[in-house]
Amino acid sequence: MGIQAAIPEDMELVYGYPASLTARSTHYCPGCTHGVVHRLIAEVIDELGIRGQTIGVAPVGCAVLAYDYFDMDFVEASHGRAPAMATGIKRVSPDKIVFTYQGDGDLAAIGTAEIVQAANRGERITTIFINNAIYGMTGGQMAPTTLEGMVTTSSPAGRDHRIAGYPVQMSEILAVTPGAVYITREIVADIPSINKTKNAIKRAFMTQIADLGFACVEVLSTCPTNWNMDAWKAMEWAKENMTRTFPLGTFKMTDAVKALKA
Repeated sequence: MGIQAAIPEDMELVYGYPASLTARSTHYCPGCTHGVVHRLIAEVIDELGIRGQTIGVAPVGCAVLAYDYFDMDFVEASHGRAPAMATGIKRVSPDKIVFTYQGDGDLAAIGTAEIVQAANRGERITTIFINNAIYGMTGGQMAPTTLEGMVTTSSPAGRDHRIAGYPVQMSEILAVTPGAVYITREIVADIPSINKTKNAIKRAFMTQIADLGFACVEVLSTCPTNWNMDAWKAMEWAKENMTRTFPLGTFKMTDAVKALKA
């Protein structure tokens, strides 16, 4: 990339642009953390040396254009069907590293059955699940993960569990399936949490490389535009509020996954 090329020969490059990312300008809103997670995935793929054998799957949602940012093979699935498409790709080409990149409106709504069944079967795929508690692309409607009392365009009085049910806790659900071997929930709200999330993503990919079973990293994210907040306030709000409903931590890690050196 141009940034690296400008480094004088007598200087050491300590932080560069991931080879697995393209140089395309982002379409995400200011303060959106999709871009942060994109970079973490790209860094992990570069560090593991698997770009040439990796295939990403993106369905409908804010990340529908993820293929514009990752410099590797990518396909687009119908809304909610990324796990099904990933299953087909992995079974036809078991030597490939296949991952899905899904939002909460996709994975936890129309795609609930797809992800639960993929986890239950122990499909050798990796899922990166971005949870920002709202439908971002379509105008800020209530999502399955919208917090109790949270105001959205379709819940102007705040989410009421008596009408809309409770926020769906996908990591807890996936963790009880026998085919899942690594399920964790992280956040990208500050430098320590970003580093922790990267380590989780790396372990999830290593789980697939080792052919151990299904792995999912849920990442609590922000949506400043639809939350009607600036980027900094959104980060603070996520740390203070989202983590109460969606506690951080690892919900399942088998001994074989634990033994992997991330």
